[in-house]
Amino acid sequence: RFQIQRGKTDPTSYKSLGDCFRTIFQREGLLGFYKGILPPVLAETPKRAVKFFTFEQYKKLLGYASLPPGLAFAVAGLGSGLTEAVVVNPFEVVKVTLQTNQNAFTEQPSSFVQAQQIIKTGGLGFQGLNKGLTATLGRHGVFNMVYFGFYFNVKNILPVNKEPNLEFLRKFGIGLVSGTIASIINIPFDVAKSRIQGPQPVPGEIKYRTCFKTMATVYKEEG
Repeated sequence: RFQIQRGKTDPTSYKSLGDCFRTIFQREGLLGFYKGILPPVLAETPKRAVKFFTFEQYKKLLGYASLPPGLAFAVAGLGSGLTEAVVVNPFEVVKVTLQTNQNAFTEQPSSFVQAQQIIKTGGLGFQGLNKGLTATLGRHGVFNMVYFGFYFNVKNILPVNKEPNLEFLRKFGIGLVSGTIASIINIPFDVAKSRIQGPQPVPGEIKYRTCFKTMATVYKEEG
């Protein structure tokens, strides 16, 4: 919801995270927080499988290129993210469409009905079920590149701890920092994806069409 609002002048804008939670609960009820839950649940297993399987495959291929280990991890992460994005994007389109619907949960179409409506009006291509694919490629590619690159480089630098609890904390801390940095860097792609896949400001007119043009528009209008 934060990502699709267009500045303070947007009539549906939220003042803060707390205001967003409060408004959704008042208007849409408790189930309003679970809109679009089915698509990510269905996508989670193939998404994780593709992410880690392709990461290992790209890493093996890059082994023949004699790249420095740190760079190889980052490039393999980029490749796995791009591959993962192709798998999850249709699920993301359905999820964002459901989450941006401000009707009550019980008044919404199901995930399958929503997917059918998207295919009926826009098809399977870039106007339909694969809308915003470029932004999704950027989101997952950049995230995995930074995450895997940072995680494995730092993990190899910091010494392994023989005490199990401390070793767990070492890996947990590296993973937490890696995920935080990757999220900060990739969030502009995520905002662009939400703008493209979500409702347009004027019905019938497409304002947010491509990834980098959407970023440029958001930067120009909202900073």
